[in-house]
Amino acid sequence: METVITSSSLPHAARNPQGHWRRSAAAVLAGLVAIVTTHTGSDAILHALGVYPPAGQVMCGGLFVLALSYRLVLSVLGCGLTARLAPTRPLRHALILGGLGTLGSLAGLVATLGRGPEFGPTWYPLALAATSLPCAWLGAKLFGPRVAVSS
Repeated sequence: METVITSSSLPHAARNPQGHWRRSAAAVLAGLVAIVTTHTGSDAILHALGVYPPAGQVMCGGLFVLALSYRLVLSVLGCGLTARLAPTRPLRHALILGGLGTLGSLAGLVATLGRGPEFGPTWYPLALAATSLPCAWLGAKLFGPRVAVSS
């Protein structure tokens, strides 16, 4: 008996590898844009409301705890968006975004290390780096596509 493989029996990625790569990149980019936009927007709102001091002035440690708190939530949501948009393997896509977050946080640490208190405490970028991958995992698990289980 001969097995016939048609294009419709192949996974989408095998039928259109170029489109698959683009959709994967778009999913990660969408999550990254969502995270950067919401983090920056939240900072701007808190500055405008007077919760944070004007730019260039030193913030107290408690305000960095506040910043870390909403960044964790927003990162989980952004990674969830990436997982939801991923064409395949949503957890992998979210973890790639988490890896980018880890690298960005470490780059921020290196860029600001020893530059003065107006750049914040050292623990802050370290905490961001340490939590990037757990946030990515949680976002994928909470908001990624659901797999139907048949009984």
